[in-house]
Amino acid sequence: MTDFYKVLGVRQNATLAEIKRAYREKVKNLHPDLTGDITRKDEFNEVVHAYRVLSDSRQRSIFDESSFFRSKQAGQKTQSFNYYNWLSEREDYESRAKLIFYTLMRNKEDEAVAEFKRMQTNHPDFTLKDFFTREDFMDYGYILAEELVIRAEYYDAFLLLEQIIKMEYSYHYFYIFFPEVISFTLNILKKNIDGVINDELALDVYERALDLELGKTNDAFFLRKMSEEYKRLGDLATSEICLREAAKVLE
Repeated sequence: MTDFYKVLGVRQNATLAEIKRAYREKVKNLHPDLTGDITRKDEFNEVVHAYRVLSDSRQRSIFDESSFFRSKQAGQKTQSFNYYNWLSEREDYESRAKLIFYTLMRNKEDEAVAEFKRMQTNHPDFTLKDFFTREDFMDYGYILAEELVIRAEYYDAFLLLEQIIKMEYSYHYFYIFFPEVISFTLNILKKNIDGVINDELALDVYERALDLELGKTNDAFFLRKMSEEYKRLGDLATSEICLREAAKVLE
């Protein structure tokens, strides 16, 4: 029986987020459209199959309960050093940043989000990307953005995605998964900003979105939303300017 955890290169108690990340990494190295190598088709298909099993809670449960897998688990040794406690006791920015991603990847999403929000609120100069490789920040940052959206923290989620998108433009990492990042970001911009967060923050989001090269149709949408926000704030002149700019974009 194939060990699907070994195929993806993750530990047996890996979270779904870790499984997704490992799958993306494997696919980027094996996908014929990216590598031009069709000789590893079987290996690619095995990775896809492993992901389908481990990303489905029911199928994963069946696999985990197999005699093959239980025999492997029985031989596992626990680690004596408690990295979580060690990070929790430290107050420097690097340790807090690593604690956020550590808890995020170990089924402590509420704790990760709460710590991220605490650091953002109390330490305006704190930024996660200072303490990770670009790849790790992009992967974990995207997962954190997903958790922020689940908790209706749309502004913070967008700011993370903004950093990730700009990084992708200068350093291709997500490749075939990048449309998923863009789609997720646009969904926030179109459904979770206007009338959801306050007008000043909404204006900040739409202005930032204009710099993300999301296409003329989307830029016109952002400008129209900015017009509405300015109108609500009583700035009718700027509201009209935004409307004219929206029309120009589509000319």
